[in-house]
Amino acid sequence: MGDLIALGFVVILLIVGFVFGSIGQSRHYRSIKTREFRLRHILLFNEKMPPTQYAGQEFALVSGSVIMGSDYFRQMIAGLKGIFGGRLTSFETMLDRGRREAILRMKEEAERMGANAIFNVRLETSTLSFSQQGNREGKGGLACAELMAYGTAWRAPAASPAANAGNPQTL
Repeated sequence: MGDLIALGFVVILLIVGFVFGSIGQSRHYRSIKTREFRLRHILLFNEKMPPTQYAGQEFALVSGSVIMGSDYFRQMIAGLKGIFGGRLTSFETMLDRGRREAILRMKEEAERMGANAIFNVRLETSTLSFSQQGNREGKGGLACAELMAYGTAWRAPAASPAANAGNPQTL
């Protein structure tokens, strides 16, 4: 009887963890979508250099980083899926949220500087895994990933109205 109660308690904790984790993930996605819409005017380019006609402009390094961790429920499900193979969608969504959050933090820094474009955008990832004893062996602990976005921010000069008179596709 005691084992059944302990098992029921674990199942209840897993369900509560899943529900609250899903609610938190949904809220984070809503926040990301709102901020992406607000910062859509800041353009991102993976080219190393801006166009040559803008040489001599003021440039600055901008970055954004985030550490995303998985909850125990999603980690347990991913472990079960890992036995049989296949996509680990719980980790894919974690990395997607982390990548988008890092890019948004980089764009927010560029916005504070008055920039409207970021060139040479790069993404870096690193895996952090801590065991329950606090060391970095990664056995039996919480899986985390750090995602960092960085690039060169600059403010494109405003085009003169006369230069754009014949071009109906200017922004």
